[in-house]
Amino acid sequence: MTSIIAVIMLLLMFLFGLTYFDPPKEYGIAVNFGTTDYGSGNKQPTEALKPAEQSPDVAEPVEQPVEELMEEVIEEVAEPDAAPEEVSEEVITQANEEAIAIKKKEEAKKREEAEAKAIAERKAEAERKAEKERQAEVERQRVAEQQRIEKDRQEKEAKRKNLDALMGGFSDSDGKADGGEGDDNKAGDKGKVTGDPNASGYYGVGGDGSGGNYRLGNRNALNRPKPDYPCNEEGKVVVTIYVDQSGNVVAAEAGAKGTTNSAPCLLNEAKEAALKTKFNKDAKAPPKQQGAIIYNFSLSE
Repeated sequence: MTSIIAVIMLLLMFLFGLTYFDPPKEYGIAVNFGTTDYGSGNKQPTEALKPAEQSPDVAEPVEQPVEELMEEVIEEVAEPDAAPEEVSEEVITQANEEAIAIKKKEEAKKREEAEAKAIAERKAEAERKAEKERQAEVERQRVAEQQRIEKDRQEKEAKRKNLDALMGGFSDSDGKADGGEGDDNKAGDKGKVTGDPNASGYYGVGGDGSGGNYRLGNRNALNRPKPDYPCNEEGKVVVTIYVDQSGNVVAAEAGAKGTTNSAPCLLNEAKEAALKTKFNKDAKAPPKQQGAIIYNFSLSE
């Protein structure tokens, strides 16, 4: 049954379903017969036209579709308009970005300059403050030094008056002696009332000069000259000495280890006193025996 039904359907399709025209019908818009894309007149030729006679001055027209010409003209006109718009937009965008970048750089530079100026002002203010404090400290030290000097002067003046009173008004008495001695430019007799008139020093304690500590093995100092006191310095001076067998100091070097004051005035006087020192003879001693003399210079009363 299935086969029979299929055969029947095929026969019906061939007989009634598949109909067509020979030749088949054409559909569309009717177009006039012609051999060119241009023309004029009312006479319809049925064949291709023979070539028309051309004037020598008239150029032969170029056969090109009007639509293609119009499209090319439109493209040529449109393209220059489109390109400048893109370039203009790009230039404007780039200019805006550069302007913004320049503006940011200028703002950053202004901020840096402002910060640097503020730092410089703070530094200058700190320096002015420090200088003001330093000057104030210098002034305080100057005033304190003046006060100390004035206090020392008053104490010395009080001591002088007490000494004058103790000595029966020596400084205020009507002295009979004339002349003077000293190393200043002011008239008077420089020294101390308890000093030695024959001494050449003007400083230190009153008496016959500074003592010494003599060190030369088991040999003793026979002659012990004491150094003068020509300057307002005090301290200990160690003198290295070299003594022969006869007891003479043949060489001396002041300022050896243990010296506490290397003032030239003390070193020179200590060396001179050491060279004048005399020790006992010793035939068994070295030809040049080394020793030391220690001199103590003091300004205390």
